[in-house]
Amino acid sequence: MASRANKMRPIRRPIMNKEASEFEPCWDLLRDALTDIHTKNAGRLSFEQLYRASYKIVLRKKGGLLYDKVRTFEEEWFRDHIMPPISELITSTFVSVALFHPPAASTHERRQMSEKFLRGIRDSWEEHNMSMNMIADILMYLDRAYTAESKKPSIFATTIGLFRDHILRNSLGAVAQDLDQSYIVFDLLTAVTLDLINMERDGDIIDRSLLLKITSMLEDLYETDEEIDNQKLYTTVFEPKYIDSSRAFYRMECERLLREANASTWLRHAQRRLNEEQDRCDTTLSISTADKIAKVVENELILAKLDEFLALDGTGLKSMIDNNRSDDLSILYSLISRVDKTKHVLKNTLQSRVMELGLEIARAQKRADFSVPVAGTVAADGDEAMEGGDKSKVQTLSAAAQQTAAAIKWVDDVLLLKDKFDNMWSACFNQDLVLQSAVTKSFSEFINMFARSSEYVSLFIDDNLKRGIKGKTEDEVDVVLDKAIVLLRYLTDRDMFERYYQKHLARRLLHGKSEIHIEKEMVYRMKSEMGNHFTVKFEGMFKDMELSRDLTDNYRDHIHNLGDTDTTKIDLNIIVLTTNNWPPEVMGRGSSQEEGEKMECTYPPAIKRLQESFFKYYLKDRSGRLLTWVSSAGTADIKCVFPKIPGKETGPLSKERRYELNVSTYGMIVLMLFNDLPVGESLGLEEIQAKTNIPAPDLIRTLASLSIAPKARVLLKDPPTKNVKATDKFSYNAQFVSKAIKIKAPTISNLSKVEGDEERKETEKKNDQTRAHVVDAAIVRIMKQRKQLTHTQLITEVITQLANRFKPEIPLIKKRIEDLLGREYLERVEGEASSYRYLA
Repeated sequence: MASRANKMRPIRRPIMNKEASEFEPCWDLLRDALTDIHTKNAGRLSFEQLYRASYKIVLRKKGGLLYDKVRTFEEEWFRDHIMPPISELITSTFVSVALFHPPAASTHERRQMSEKFLRGIRDSWEEHNMSMNMIADILMYLDRAYTAESKKPSIFATTIGLFRDHILRNSLGAVAQDLDQSYIVFDLLTAVTLDLINMERDGDIIDRSLLLKITSMLEDLYETDEEIDNQKLYTTVFEPKYIDSSRAFYRMECERLLREANASTWLRHAQRRLNEEQDRCDTTLSISTADKIAKVVENELILAKLDEFLALDGTGLKSMIDNNRSDDLSILYSLISRVDKTKHVLKNTLQSRVMELGLEIARAQKRADFSVPVAGTVAADGDEAMEGGDKSKVQTLSAAAQQTAAAIKWVDDVLLLKDKFDNMWSACFNQDLVLQSAVTKSFSEFINMFARSSEYVSLFIDDNLKRGIKGKTEDEVDVVLDKAIVLLRYLTDRDMFERYYQKHLARRLLHGKSEIHIEKEMVYRMKSEMGNHFTVKFEGMFKDMELSRDLTDNYRDHIHNLGDTDTTKIDLNIIVLTTNNWPPEVMGRGSSQEEGEKMECTYPPAIKRLQESFFKYYLKDRSGRLLTWVSSAGTADIKCVFPKIPGKETGPLSKERRYELNVSTYGMIVLMLFNDLPVGESLGLEEIQAKTNIPAPDLIRTLASLSIAPKARVLLKDPPTKNVKATDKFSYNAQFVSKAIKIKAPTISNLSKVEGDEERKETEKKNDQTRAHVVDAAIVRIMKQRKQLTHTQLITEVITQLANRFKPEIPLIKKRIEDLLGREYLERVEGEASSYRYLA
């Protein structure tokens, strides 16, 4: 067998020797390059050459050795070149000034020393940071191939961290040997930085860019070379001390501001501090600190002494509200919104102030003098009693007119107070719903604490619809209507308001004192706010007025078709009122006339014939209806002729005078008695009453309007006093003269006035009777639906259902339950004494 010839092969060089021989030249090259980088001679270096050198070392598995060599080099460089300049800045004087702020050191001196030290730190850091970035670039392959695999920190993290370990954490050495505790450079850096920030807070100008460099450095350095995100030196060391220092600063500042006792100054100062801290975080520190430092300002400067500042006399919240200090209130709202989402303090103070001011309105009303009328105020016991008199003279209001003026003034003041807080809510409180709810609750409470609020609100609406609508634009009318609805929302006894409004509306409609489209708009808004049940009677009144107009036209056509051409006939305008829609006072069923005592007055024959003619026409197509003539509600236009006075050759009395006099129905009946009365004779009050059968109170008011009021004094009273008495005599005033052709006699009963105590008691009595029926209906309605309920459940549901009309008292509900049990609408459940069952 042939054998393969043996060949001699050359001996190969050991690989390790080759790697060792290549490391030293590459390291020498890199070491020189590191020196050039630190000495700022890097312009002559070749990045590619240096990269290849590090690449070769790592490729030959010497990455760990290179890693250690670089670290050792940088440590030596720090020791020999960087630390000495820093040490020179740290003198014993500087340490004393920086850490303890001795009184002998002025602010200017502290600032200069601090900024000099920080500039040294900044310059060293910037040089080191720039050098480490360049070194990390040329050793890029070392990080990629060695540190990643060996799970060591990157070469940049290791070398940049030397600044932390050898500078910031370096002991102060001999300069601090007399101190009671050990300090490091980082303590100095933090102390001077915080001192500079406090200087700026006190108004000094500092080098913000310098502080930004320092805080940026701290954000770039970590606790360890692993560089864990939440372990930056800024976050772990500087920021907590900054927060603590700021807390102490603002605590002292708050105490100082409180001693100055000016809430307005405090508000603006707190707002400025918040803005300053936000700006400081944006431009000097870190944006991550903004929320934390804001919390410190909120707690120490705002929340800590909030109650004391708001309670300050003359400048506190009460003063801000009373003096309409909108700017202060706006700032206060923004500050409180930051520290208390519920705004508890502001809400409670607003509520209490609304109550105080609301009750003050009532007290001021009692103290005020309403004897002298102001513009737009009812002047006497009739709507137009002042006409025909000397208008240049100041007239004194009657007692009833004074009460009415006081009622309207009360509502006006409440509305002004409401406008004040509405404007405040819109302009200062950012339309905060929490505060709106609180203020609304307080308004409702103090308004309903006033027993006559329902009556006063109705009088206010009555006054505005009678007097205030003329000359107003559509928008202005809307404002009046809106104000009325606002007041209505606050009322809890809306059934009382409904009773008063019905009475006042009736008078306006019957005497033409308002515009019907405005009245309907008002009722429409009430309907939208309160529901259909609230306005049923009001709408029925409108319907009666509309049907009556058509009825009047049809009756006139009927008379015309009969061929009646008598030009002296009486023209009749009819208003047929449905009993259930109109208030008892209007229908002649007032409290002054008990059932069975209703008096039917005696009409003149011509009027009786006209009544019979209309009754016959009306009942022709409406059999079964019952019509009752309501004498107290109507008016009449009478054409009067006053003859020439013998012996008078000049002046108005020298000729015949003709006037058209508008009087009440009672006034018409009384005046027609004097048609057949011989000249020079008179009639006594008792004689007039016997002839007319007019109720005494109504007759007295009628005679007063015809014989006392200067404007319509067509009768002479003997004696000529200002009060009508049973012994007075009345005669025809032949010398009556008026500049106006059409004259309206003051109709005293037309005035919507505040009820007297007795009238008020009667109204409340009637309302309580109505409430009893309403509660009965609610109980039956609930039990019919639910069949069986406990006592507590039934009372709760009744209160809930009736809340929109009035707030029923629990004793009333219990009384009505017992009544329904007795009438067998309900029964008690056997074995369950507190439960009821509905009986069909």
